[in-house]
Formats: sequence, C-alpha cells, structure tokens
Amino acid sequence: MDIGFQKTAVFLFFIFIGILLKVKFKSKEEINGIKKIILNLALPSTIFIALLGIKVELHLLILPLLALGLNLLLFLAMPLVLPLMGIGKNSPEYRTAKLLVPSLAPGLSSFPFILEFLGEDYLAKAAMSDLGNKIFVLFFLYLVAMNWHYALQSDQQKNGGTKLKPLIKAMVSEPVNIFIGVALLLLVFGFTMDSLPFFLSETLEKLSLIMTPLVLLFIGLAVKIKRKQFFQIFSLLCTRAGVVLLISALFVMISGIEARNEILLTMAFGLSACSFWPYAHIAAVDSMEMDLKPKKKNFSSDFGVAILALSFPLSTLLILAVLNSGSLFLDIFNIFLVAFVLLAIGLCIPIFNGFHKKWASIKWFGIKLKSPATENA
Repeated sequence: MDIGFQKTAVFLFFIFIGILLKVKFKSKEEINGIKKIILNLALPSTIFIALLGIKVELHLLILPLLALGLNLLLFLAMPLVLPLMGIGKNSPEYRTAKLLVPSLAPGLSSFPFILEFLGEDYLAKAAMSDLGNKIFVLFFLYLVAMNWHYALQSDQQKNGGTKLKPLIKAMVSEPVNIFIGVALLLLVFGFTMDSLPFFLSETLEKLSLIMTPLVLLFIGLAVKIKRKQFFQIFSLLCTRAGVVLLISALFVMISGIEARNEILLTMAFGLSACSFWPYAHIAAVDSMEMDLKPKKKNFSSDFGVAILALSFPLSTLLILAVLNSGSLFLDIFNIFLVAFVLLAIGLCIPIFNGFHKKWASIKWFGIKLKSPATENA
C-alpha cells in the first residue's frame, strides 16, 4: 500500500474516531469547546507558520494567480449550481455552500498524493499555487461572510459608516486575523520561523501539530447527515468536481500544456477537498448570531460540517483515480469526458428527486380527485 493512501486512511480513521466518541460528548457545548481550541489556538498557529514559510519564487508567481482564478470561477458558478441541487437562494444552507464549496484544502487532500506520485518539484509548485487559495479563503471569503452578516441583520443601519465600524472591530478582534497581521508584518521585514526565539517558534509548531487531528475529530463529532442531505451534498460535490475538470480541460487546451505531470498536477490540485478555513468564518459569524433563530442565521453549521465530512473522502478517491490514470488525460477529450460524466452524476440525482416528488404529488392529487366520486357511488 503506497504512503499517500496510508496517510489518507489515517485522516479518515480520525474522523471515524470522532464518530465513535459521540457517545462521550453529551452536550453541544463540549463539542463547541473543541471548536474554540481549533479557532483560537490551532488554526491561528497553523496560518502563522504557513505564512512565514512562504518562499516566493518569481518564475512561479503565475501559479497563485491561476489558483485564485479557479477559486473565483467556482465562487461565481455557485449561484447557478446550488439552485439545481434544491438549495434555495438566500437560505442558510445556500450561503454555507457558497462559502465552502469554492475553497480548497490541498494540504490535507492532494499534497500527500502529489508528493507520492509526481515528486517534490511538483509538490513545490502545488504549495506555491496554494498561496492564491490562501488569499481567497483567508481574506476574500472572510470579507464575504462578514458582509453577509451585517447585511442580513435588520438592526444594522444602512449607511456605510455604521456598517464598516463593526466589521473592522470584528476583524481586529479575531485571533486568526491578529496572527495573519503579525505574520505578514514579519514577512515584510524578512523574518522566518527560524528567526523567531526558540520558545515562541516551538510553541507555535506544537499548537499547529494538533490542528489536523482536532479538525478531523471535530468533523466526526459534529457531523449529522440525513439521508436527503447526503444525496444533496454528494450531488453538489460531484458537480463541483465536474466544473473543476471542465475548467482544467479548458486551461490545458488554451495554454497548450502537453507534459503529463503538469496536466495531472492541474487536475489533482483543483480536485482538493473543501477547506476548513471558511468554516472558521462561519463559526465566527455563528457566535455573533447566537440569539437568532436557525432560519434567520446566515449559515448552517451542521450543513457546513456535512460538506466537509463528505468532501474529503470523495476528493481523495478522485485524486487517486486521476494520479493513477497513466497517460489517459494526455488526450484533452478524456478530461472533458470525465468532467461531463461527473456533471451528469451530480445533476441526475436532483433531477430524479424532482421527478419523484412531481409524480408523488400527481398521484396524491389523483387520489384526492377520485375519493369524492367513490363516496357518491
């Protein structure tokens, strides 16, 4: 069994352990305690280390821009895709999916396989590409989430001044944003993790080490997927994968890339699972909306955790299939073909459900029309 698959098995096992531990966590407050440790300690430390570890290579600067472009295209595609999945516009589930689905988590889902199948040079390219994704998930999606929060609250005045002030206050008070600000400041002055005092760098690294296990355990503890929700999210993630491969195929065709590994890297990176970081923004907004009824909130935390829980194994299977494909995807037609197959899988389930509901309502209406005649007879 190759090392990449073994690492994935470990990640999935952590989620499974979280599911088993549900019997020991009786209240929602206990699970929220783990979430607070992630958001206030592990996640800020991980982001801080990631930012100070950035090595900007001028000849690779196009890669973050391409990754950012993929994020934005997925974000813009969501208003078209989500209604097809039966997710109503302006609902908490709609905003949750719109924030989570365009994000990527290559560190957890694609990096181990890129290293195993393509080598260190391509892992370096993937890490450089992830810089664009980080900008998208940490800054752009945070601003989007906070803007939705203040736009939805009826007690907020509509003039820009009163809206901007709480937004700035919330941004400054979040531990994640404090760590990002400090890291960027140190980066400007040429600092790295090695430049920091040993006790500080060691503390941050130890806190960062608990990030992945805690996130996976939290997903296992918090996930509650209903049957209908499972098929809805599965359809959404298949459609997302289809859109990613469609964009990848167009990019390969336009750019004229012919190297097998370059094509596989493009596809594997784009098929990465949804990121936990947008969920951190959702959790931050949730904490501000604790007094509101679930339907009046901006986001649905349960729906977000369900997306994360299904995204990881599905992305893993797709990435493994792509990287084990040999020379199959040297022919662009095959990339388009797989993209359309995934789109068909993603769209056929909601279409089938739609027909099923329509048939059920017609049948019920027919029974209602028939019953008075039966009574008269």
